[in-house]
Amino acid sequence: MKKIEKRAVLCIVLAAALLLGLGIYLYRFVRHGASWASFPSNRHLYNSQGQLASGTVTDRDGDILTQVNEDGRRTYYDSSTVRRATLHVVGDPSGNIGTGALSAFADKLSGYNLFTGAYSPLGSGNTLSLTIDAHYNYVAYNALDGRKGTVGVYNYKTGEILCMMSNPSFDPLDPPDVSSDSERWEGVYLNRFLSSTFTPGSVVKTVTMAAAIEKIPDLYARTWDCTGSTEVGGQPITCIDAHGTIDVEEALAKSCNAVFALLANELGAQTMQEYFDKAGLTSTYSVSGISTVPSKFVFSGTSANQLGWAGVGQYNDAVNPCSLMVFMGAVANGGQAAVPQLVMDVKTGFGMSTHWYREKKTGVLIEPMTASRLADAMAYTAEYTGKSRFGNIDICVKSGTAEVGGGKKPNAWFTGFIRDPEHPYAFVVLVENGGGGSSVAGAVAAQVLDPIVNGY
Repeated sequence: MKKIEKRAVLCIVLAAALLLGLGIYLYRFVRHGASWASFPSNRHLYNSQGQLASGTVTDRDGDILTQVNEDGRRTYYDSSTVRRATLHVVGDPSGNIGTGALSAFADKLSGYNLFTGAYSPLGSGNTLSLTIDAHYNYVAYNALDGRKGTVGVYNYKTGEILCMMSNPSFDPLDPPDVSSDSERWEGVYLNRFLSSTFTPGSVVKTVTMAAAIEKIPDLYARTWDCTGSTEVGGQPITCIDAHGTIDVEEALAKSCNAVFALLANELGAQTMQEYFDKAGLTSTYSVSGISTVPSKFVFSGTSANQLGWAGVGQYNDAVNPCSLMVFMGAVANGGQAAVPQLVMDVKTGFGMSTHWYREKKTGVLIEPMTASRLADAMAYTAEYTGKSRFGNIDICVKSGTAEVGGGKKPNAWFTGFIRDPEHPYAFVVLVENGGGGSSVAGAVAAQVLDPIVNGY
């Protein structure tokens, strides 16, 4: 009897282990089945050249960016400039750009589902419509004029990314030998908007100011005397110019390093970390399933001088452009913004939609009253950074000129948003080693925003 009992217990244990294993497998199958099926080695989905052999990618207007011809070969948009401008959104034929649609959304393009797998009874491949407008990417590409960097514009109400352009780029129909010129093609497969971080410079003074608005009661009653160099922690914090006697809004508009270094020290490392975390800069966003990289800031364990430089966007600060753009959207939208998205729709070969666009919101990145006061300060800043370039656009901005060392020119940044219910757009422009933030990146922003707001 005891033997029977022992065997029964053993059978129950084995059955439980089997059920547990089956449960784990089913969970993983549901969660990861799409990526398993769309693995590049699957010759049912990829041709002999390693190209995804099914699926069409269009922009928001229905312009075909890539499709498969009758011979099973992948073709691209007619214009070589458009092909370069949309490379990091669409992807390259070899799949080296992981954030491109051909790699990131291979399952959607192939028509994969849980019941029939990669084989779709509803036609040969799907049509995936992106939120971007190819023309805006075209404008951004030309505005960068061969310089490394990125441009992003999105609707902070709906989350639709209208422009996402990364450079250096290349024509997917004529891929370069990247190894032949390492400097020119450095980071060519990297989507700088989603997958990189850069020294930000003064654009992060917006976060330092948000913390100061809430933590320093007499902030708006104060003035400071900027002589061009102020000692903080026994070492200088320098400004490009001597700004004279200024208040906090003038300090933001004129980008006074001294004022914001002093504010960072008054706030303290813990408060600075708290507000930069709250702003979403150190978080990761899922952009239609593509993860952004988090920004990095070091406040804890710093000297007073180091904390001061960190508060103005230097020291070890490194910012992801997409996360900064989302924070701008939250400032514009009263504290919360939509999470950026790239996929607008997915349709089968018979025209049936298999994707439903659903707006997603961030948490509270900045308190509503603080957002309103910061927005007013950024509108004031626009007067100092060439508002006339933006015509009739009600724009709020912050520029950044970030020193990167190594004898290189500074990174040029320009970020902000439009205060107009008809055009609820936030944006970010980075020109690597471009020089002046306002003069260089601001000029790019003006060129890109004009057709988005005024039409083309």
